[in-house]
Order: sequence, then structure tokens, then C-alpha cells
Amino acid sequence: MAANPAPRADETVSWAALRGHFEGHGRGFDLRQAFADDPRRFERFALGAPEIFADLSKNRWDEVTRRLLVELAEECQLGARRDALLAGEPINTTEGRAVLHTALRAPRGAGPFSTDVHEVLDRLLAYAEQVRDVARSGITDVVNIGIGGSDLGPQMAVPALDAYSHPGLRLHFVSNVDGHDITPVLRRLKPETTLFIVASKTFTTQETMANAQVAREWFLSQGGTDTARHFVGVTTNLAAAAQFGITDTFGFWDWVGGRYSLWSAIGLPVAIAIGAENFRAFLAGAHAMDRHFADAPLAANLPVQLGLLDVWYRNFHGFGSRSVAPYHQGLKRFPAYLQQLEMESNGKGVDAAGRALPFATSPVVWGEPGTNGQHAYFQMLHQGTDVIPVEFIAVKTPTHTHAGLHQKLLANCLAQSQALMLGKSAAEAAGEQAPTASKTLDRDVLARHRSFPGNRPSTTLMLESLTPRSLGALIALHEHRVFTSGAIWGINSFDQWGVELGKALCSQLLPRFDSGDAAGLDGSTAGLLARLRG
Repeated sequence: MAANPAPRADETVSWAALRGHFEGHGRGFDLRQAFADDPRRFERFALGAPEIFADLSKNRWDEVTRRLLVELAEECQLGARRDALLAGEPINTTEGRAVLHTALRAPRGAGPFSTDVHEVLDRLLAYAEQVRDVARSGITDVVNIGIGGSDLGPQMAVPALDAYSHPGLRLHFVSNVDGHDITPVLRRLKPETTLFIVASKTFTTQETMANAQVAREWFLSQGGTDTARHFVGVTTNLAAAAQFGITDTFGFWDWVGGRYSLWSAIGLPVAIAIGAENFRAFLAGAHAMDRHFADAPLAANLPVQLGLLDVWYRNFHGFGSRSVAPYHQGLKRFPAYLQQLEMESNGKGVDAAGRALPFATSPVVWGEPGTNGQHAYFQMLHQGTDVIPVEFIAVKTPTHTHAGLHQKLLANCLAQSQALMLGKSAAEAAGEQAPTASKTLDRDVLARHRSFPGNRPSTTLMLESLTPRSLGALIALHEHRVFTSGAIWGINSFDQWGVELGKALCSQLLPRFDSGDAAGLDGSTAGLLARLRG
């Protein structure tokens, strides 16, 4: 696929039409008035996809906006770009690679490289089942050592699927090269009952290999024997793994990017936690979303609509961030996972042809689970000077049996999205009694403090329950959403050169901590180095 074969967003007729529409109707759009004018607005902006229902009605758009955004996608040849992705064309042009994470969850015989994919998957799941047979394996603790995509995906998915996890296994995750990460984990372990997963495609990732060395030293110092039985590698560098003492390895391919690797052997800790059958359901949920993305018309395609809405907010409204608020404790690491997925993919300043972009790309993605976030940053969402779209994730059916708690959780979720939209006028606030308010402050001044502007947009995604299948669909939904916005912006969403410079400079700085040599360094770095060595 040639670099930048389609018009970039700002080169299209639709982009200019959207600009005119925004100035005429979008800038002053009021959600409260939109609902008053259209009693069926909820139905018009509701959209279903495998395992997920989406309420898009509390967003600042109308039917015209949505039509113009679809026309923008068509002008940018989104359908052709999507088909090239799914067919395995080398759309990662700066690295000359295909992008085929979708092949990892395709049924046997239904995707590219199917024989290779399912050979590794079958071996991986057989190994996972061996570990899960605690009586035979003797393993009670599994430690995943990785970083970036080799950590964020498994660390998010394992707690999300806690209800499906083996009751006799504890999963731990170590990623930071800071020794304060691995030390408390090792303190809780016994070498004879612990399995370490070293997850690094090249077996050279600095942070991962440093932590792996610490783990092996601890293992041997605590009387551990048979390194090969207690360490497994997720890597393609078999020679380096063997030199480390690892004989069991599971590899993956250069067409699997790190932040899309959860579906590959990187998912080993997830497979160990939930078992082979549930892991296959996890893959099946993602594949169902892949088919929806491939087959649904753009106007009824949930990942496409979310991606287009992101473009509308970023480039026309100028919203610089999006908050993700999952109202399910199992999804506590989901915002962190989405940070890498979106910001590493679309945090780019040039298009696929290397031209500087004249418009903004990835928003900042951040968040915490509800209801915790309500008692932390929601103050800013409701009354701050910045408008920040919020994405609520609600799960209808819990897996716990504590009466009343889940209804309270869901009521909070609905109330927050309602409050963001409705707000509260100063006149309404003046007519209320606030028990904690000052009795001496002027009534009108107090009313202004207690008013909310409202008209703040949100999306609600609803799952019937949090299962392996629905989690797979939810993750794949966001993968395709990120691809959509990246395709509209004309960027390569699948490289990450921005992480390289710091790594290279770190390698140059590390020996200076021993030598103290500050030659050639800028004044700040030299001064900080001296203080840290002193």
C-alpha cells in the first residue's frame, strides 16, 4: 500500500463542510435543547455492536454532523484503508510491516497465517492448562515480567476477568525498572511454587531484562532449582532465552505490534488465569467485533462512529482530552491500557508521507473507575474551565451477590452523565438549601459557586456482563476506533518512534553514573547527574 494513498482529512470537501457546520451549528450546540426538540434522540443515537450497546445521544452532534463525518470517512477512503489492514497489506509504512493482530483472533482457517497462529495458540493453551493443574505443577504464583504492551494488556485483563480466574493461582505483574516494583512482589513468593514469565519479543528490552535478572538471582539465592521449569519466555530470541536458562518459549511475529499483542503469546498470563476455554472466548469476542468493523455500514459501525466523534471533538471543538470512567472495579486498569493504545498510536505530528500536520491528533486519555473518580477529579469535569468528554462504561449484571451495591453503582453512573449534561443554573442553586454552605456569604455569590454549566458531553458504553467474550469485544472496539481516527488524520498509527530517543539517551547516560563524565551534556542534565551521584 503506497504511503498516504488517500486524501488527508483537511484536504477534503467534507472537512470544509464540517468547518462551516461547526461555525453555524456546532459551536453553540446545546444538548438540553437537542433533547427537548427531539423526543427520539436517544433512539436515533443509540448503536449496537457485538456484546456492547452505545448511547451516543449525549454528545454535541446532530444528524447533519454525523452525515458529514461519514462523508469525511468516505472521502478519506476509510473503507479501503480498513480492508488493507485486514488483508495484511504493509500499512505500517515506516517499518514496512503488515498489521495483523486481527489474525490472532480469527477462527482456524479464517485468517492470514492461520496455521502458524493456531499452532502457537494450541501450544500456549496446553502449557497454560498444565500450569493450572496446581496439584501437578506445584505452581501457586505466576509473575509476568514485561513492559508496555507486554504488561499493560495482561495486567488489565486479569483483574477484569477475576470471576473466571483459577482460585488457586495468584497473578503478579512487574514492569517498572524501579526496584520498588519487584521487591514487594518477591517478598510474597516462594521459589518452588513460582513461575516467572519473561515477556520480551527480542529478549533485549532494557527494563524487562533487568527485572528478569533480578528475579533469577532471587530464585537461585532462595534455594530455587530447575530454572527451566520456573521460567518461561514469550520471545522470538530463542538463543538469548536459552542462555538465560529458559527452554519453554512462545513466539509471535513482526506484524504484531506491542500494544496489540494481548491476543498473542503475550496473553499467556491471561490464559493461565482464566483457562483455555475462556481464553478462546476472549478471542472470539474480539473477532466478532472485527467482523462488525469489517462489514457494518459506516453509519452503523460503532468503532467508526466513535473514531469520527473523536475527530469532531479534537479538531472542531478543540477538546484536548477524554476521560474514561469504567463503572466496574474489574476495569480499573482499562484507562491505563487505553492510554498506550491511543496515545502511542495517534500521538503523531506528521502524516504518513512525512508532512507536518496542521491540526491536532491524539487527545490525552485518562481516568479512574467510578465511583472513586467522583470523589477525585469529577469536580473539574462538572465545573472546571475545560470541557472534557467523558466515556462511561457500565456493566448491567455483576458477578458478586452483595445486595444493593450494584444498583448504587449504576445509579451513580447514570447520575453523573445526566448531571454533566443538565448542569444547574445559578437561579436553581439560589433556591436550594445547602447544609454545608456558609450562612454569612452573599446568597448570589454562593449560588454562582454552586451552579454547573452543563452541556458537557459523554458517551455510555454498556455491557450485559463482564465476560471473556465481552472484554475481548470491548478491547477490539477501541483498537478499531483508534485506527479510524488515525486513518482520517492520514497518519501511521502503528509505529512509535517517539519512545526511541529517550531509550537511546538512557544508554548513553548510564555509564556516566559510574564515571561522572559530564562532557557534552547540557547544563541541566550535567547538574542533575552530579547531584544524583553526590
